[in-house]
Amino acid sequence: MPAASPPAPGLRQLAPFAGLSASYFAHIGFFNPYLPLWLKHLGLPVTVISVLIATQSFTRVFAPYAWGMLSDRTGERVRLLRLSGLVAVIASLGLWWSGGPVWIGLVLLVMFTHTSSMMSLTEAAMAQLVAGDWGRYGRVRLWGSVGFMATVVVAGAWFERFGMEHFPGWTLFTLVLVLGCTLWLPDVREAPAPAGHRHEAILPVLREPAVRWFFASLLFHITAHFAVYGFISLYLDARGYSKAMIGGLWAVSVAVEILWFFWQGRLIGHLSMPRWLVVCGAATALRMALLATAADWLAALVVAQVLHALSFATHHTAAIAMVTRHFPGRLRGRGQALFTVVGYGVGGVTGVLAGGQVVARFGYVPMYAAATVLGMAATYCAWRVLKLESAAAANP
Repeated sequence: MPAASPPAPGLRQLAPFAGLSASYFAHIGFFNPYLPLWLKHLGLPVTVISVLIATQSFTRVFAPYAWGMLSDRTGERVRLLRLSGLVAVIASLGLWWSGGPVWIGLVLLVMFTHTSSMMSLTEAAMAQLVAGDWGRYGRVRLWGSVGFMATVVVAGAWFERFGMEHFPGWTLFTLVLVLGCTLWLPDVREAPAPAGHRHEAILPVLREPAVRWFFASLLFHITAHFAVYGFISLYLDARGYSKAMIGGLWAVSVAVEILWFFWQGRLIGHLSMPRWLVVCGAATALRMALLATAADWLAALVVAQVLHALSFATHHTAAIAMVTRHFPGRLRGRGQALFTVVGYGVGGVTGVLAGGQVVARFGYVPMYAAATVLGMAATYCAWRVLKLESAAAANP
C-alpha cells in the first residue's frame, strides 16, 4: 500500500506563521519605504543614503546562507528565528542615538544580519508545513501583505503630520511585535543530522542548467525591483508627491498583492511555474518602463503599482515553488537562503549601489530605464528555464 499523505496543517499550526508574516512585513512596510526619507531628514546626501540602504542587501549576501546552513544541520528553524528577533530588537535601540552615518551603518548592519535571514527561515519552515499546497501558502503569506499595507499607509500619514523624528520608535515597536510572534510559533523542526552523518551536498543541484538559469533570472528580476524598493519614495518625493500619496501608492501595490495571494490557489495552476516566471519578467519590464516615462501621470503610476501583483507576488510564489522543488529535505534551508542571497543580497547590493550612482550622475529616469532592461534580461533567462524544463518533461 502507498504511504498515506501527511494531514494538511490546520489553523492552529498556520496562524502563528500568518502572525509572524504580518508583523515582519508590518516592520518592512514602514522601514523600507521611509528609511530613505528618514536618512534624508538627517541631512545625508543621496550617495550616502544609497550606501546605508544597501546595508540590508549586503547582509543578505552572507547572513541567510549561514543561518540556513545552521538550520539544515540542527533542524532548529524556530529557535533561530527567536534568537534573530531578540538581537534585532536590542540593536534597534541604537537608532535613538544620533552618531552620524558610520554609527547608523553599524546599527543597521547588526539589525539586518539578524532580520535578513528571518523570511528564508520562515519560508523553509512553512514550505515544509504546507507541502506544496500553494493555495494554502498564499492564504498565510497574504497576512504579510496586510501588515505591510497597514504600516505603509499609517506611517505615511503619521510622518506627514508629525515628521520623521519618530522613525526609531516605529522601528522598536514593530520589531517587538516580530519577536512576540516568533515566541508564538509552533516548534516546527526536522530531526538533527546524526553524528558522523555526511552533509547533503548542494553543488550537484547548482550544476543543473535549469537551476543556473533560474538564479540568473532571479538576480536580474530582483535587481530591477530595487529601483522601486530603494528609490521610488525619493523619486516621487522629488516630483512633488506628498508622503501620504507616496504611502497610498505603496498601498496600491500591496492591495493587489493581497488579492493575488488570496486567489492564487485558483489561479497559479493555470500555468507552470517556469511560464509564470516569464510572465512576471515581462510585467517587471513594463512596470519599470512606466516609471521611467510616465511618473507625472498618476494613472500610469497606479498601473505600475498594480503590476506588482505579477512582478512581485506571482513571481515570489513561483520562485519559492521552484526552490522547494529543486532543494527538498535537508537542502531546503540552504535553497531558501540562496533565493535570498542571490536575489535580495547580490541583486539588492547591485541595485541600490548602482542605482544610487546613476541617480547622482544622471537622475532617476535613466535608472528606471536601466531597470527596464534588467526586466527584459530576467524574462529571457526565465524563458530559458521554461525551455529546459519543458525538454526535461518531454524526455524523462
